[in-house]
Amino acid sequence: MFQSKLFTKTQKEPPKDEAAINAQYLTRGGFIYKNSAGVYSFLPLGFRVIQKIAAIIREEMNAIGGQEILMPALVEKKYLDATGRWDVDVGFEVSGKKDKSADFVLGWTHEEVLTAIAGKYISSYKDLPFAAYQIQTKFRNEPRAKSGLLRGREFMMKDLYSFHADESGLNRYYEQVRAAYLKIFERVGLETVYTVAAGGDFTAENTHEFQVLSPVGEDTIFVCAKRDYAENKEISKLKSGDNCPSCGGKIEEQKSIEVANIFPLGTKYSQAFNLQYSKKSGEKADVAMGSYGIGLGRVMGTIVEVFHDEAGIIWPESVAPFQVHLLELGASGQKIYDALLKAGIEVLYDDRDESAGAKFADADLMGIPYRAVISAKTGDKIELKRRGEEKTELVSLKELVLESSSKSKAPNSK
Repeated sequence: MFQSKLFTKTQKEPPKDEAAINAQYLTRGGFIYKNSAGVYSFLPLGFRVIQKIAAIIREEMNAIGGQEILMPALVEKKYLDATGRWDVDVGFEVSGKKDKSADFVLGWTHEEVLTAIAGKYISSYKDLPFAAYQIQTKFRNEPRAKSGLLRGREFMMKDLYSFHADESGLNRYYEQVRAAYLKIFERVGLETVYTVAAGGDFTAENTHEFQVLSPVGEDTIFVCAKRDYAENKEISKLKSGDNCPSCGGKIEEQKSIEVANIFPLGTKYSQAFNLQYSKKSGEKADVAMGSYGIGLGRVMGTIVEVFHDEAGIIWPESVAPFQVHLLELGASGQKIYDALLKAGIEVLYDDRDESAGAKFADADLMGIPYRAVISAKTGDKIELKRRGEEKTELVSLKELVLESSSKSKAPNSK
């Protein structure tokens, strides 16, 4: 990609209406555009990051048997009426121009919709278990839309739903999802804490969150110093300084960012939609269900909150929009650009007629893992610098290809 062809431009000053680091750097770097409070557009660089996160999520969901689908964003009233959630003050109701009564809501969740769909295909124990997921835009009437991508009214989400013959089958799959989520966050570079939490509008049971420790987080958790156990403050009876009854370590009170959650729904939704199956004996039984969500934009924003310095973003290789930022300073970098592309390496080629200082500042702001500089000073070598590190080195084209290609792909799930 030629940087001169990007229709977006970097900004020297942070937006006046954004206090969060993720919103400031992502806006200044040309990754996102704020349309309204809690509503953002993902620009070319930002959408590349979102696609990288989505690809990792898809790999791990497919690895545990998830089947990808896409459900409508418009959810008719009848679905939420079945579970009494039409009156939950979360969604945006939609009315027709002629008939002003609200018959639809912009989808804030899809348990009801998929339960109704599943009812067309589940009749026997032979039809279970199965799991389906989607990556789609969600809409929630968030009264406190703030913190950039961490709290929005419109956001991209991966939601997985599983269907089982009994609670034991649900519990086994629940643990599979837990392991898959931990793998996802490891691959995107985030260290998460598995946290017991309340059910909220989704289930009456306790659920689990994946929290990233951060001073800017809106959640407060009590977490064992060994990071083996945690509880959300909303439900916790733990106290800071006590010994954790689960892992033995000292309890710490920490601020954190919730990046995902998983819910054991049980038979709440299957009973509402009369979703039953026939056992081998012929007896009818309710289907047990689970729900599992990850906010892609929130993951992206959290990565920036965790990985940045005073100059800009420091993207992990697995989700970076490009692997190499090639800066041309008075000497053509076309040969190097072509060679990197041929080797399958993603490159942003800064071919603009700008000063060296401006190009270096933009490279730091955008946070691409490797900065490669070609100039008259470097001769037939390339000055290579890793983002976040001070050291630079002169390397050959072959060495640049080897170095950047070895880091250009996230570890897979195999």
